[in-house]
Amino acid sequence: MQWSRYVTSKMTKGQFLQVPCRYPELQEDRELKSMIHYTLRRQLASLESQRSMGLVVLQLIDLCQGLIEKVRTVPPLPASSLKVQEWYGNAMKPELFRDGLQAMEWTVEERGLAGLGDLQGIPWMMAMENFFEAWVETVMTKVARSMGGQLRVGRKRESLVPLHWDPPYQGSQRFLLPDLVLEREDRTIIVDAKYKRHWEELSHQKWSHLGDGMRESHRHDLLQILAYASISPNKNTTCCLAYPCQEETYRSLKQRGRLFHKARVAHGDRAVDLALVALPLSAQSFESVVQDLTGLLRDS
Repeated sequence: MQWSRYVTSKMTKGQFLQVPCRYPELQEDRELKSMIHYTLRRQLASLESQRSMGLVVLQLIDLCQGLIEKVRTVPPLPASSLKVQEWYGNAMKPELFRDGLQAMEWTVEERGLAGLGDLQGIPWMMAMENFFEAWVETVMTKVARSMGGQLRVGRKRESLVPLHWDPPYQGSQRFLLPDLVLEREDRTIIVDAKYKRHWEELSHQKWSHLGDGMRESHRHDLLQILAYASISPNKNTTCCLAYPCQEETYRSLKQRGRLFHKARVAHGDRAVDLALVALPLSAQSFESVVQDLTGLLRDS
């Protein structure tokens, strides 16, 4: 933008719309748009091969298809290396543009984002269990800001509690490691993320109709979270098992007031509240999920 020329030779003549700059006509860059289209097609092909891996993959496929629709007016073509270097060399482009350009390069050259190799960049494959744990951590981080208190994260080993065996060499498991622990003055909240279909099954079937394998797995989840409750010195403790669910299921459960299942274990002056919660893997529902979960934990 040539501000001095604009002020001295254009504004003085009343030519306010004649702005001297490098790109006076703000038209779309068809080459860049074509490369975006090509990159999205490659990503979609990779995602389609992983349809059976879970709900998040299906949501990413929908997102990718929506983005492709926005660039369908241009053919999907990769840009030449000279053109890419020209884009990189433009000092006017923001950092976000450069990050996007690098991601497209990795996709085209199969250097981590779209290919099976991990020669450079960030691998795009992630176990769904880890992804769901990260999603629950994101939700709980926002919940902790709303409620107050200190959030300790198992991923960072902040919630680790050693087990001391006697004699030590005969011990089996060496520690307890809840996914998330929110410490408040009046209550300790322990959250464990479980990437299983238990919530969908419990919402549609009675306990007696579930298979033996699923019931045994669910019992194991309950015993594990209750074992975590023993590490809390607080008289009031809430243990949360968080299961994934589909967006449609979440909306239906919310309309029927069945987002949470709750129980209480009381012994003397100590009480442990147990909650089973459903969390959709959807950015669109993020704020709603945070509000609903915050309300549950405040009331428990």
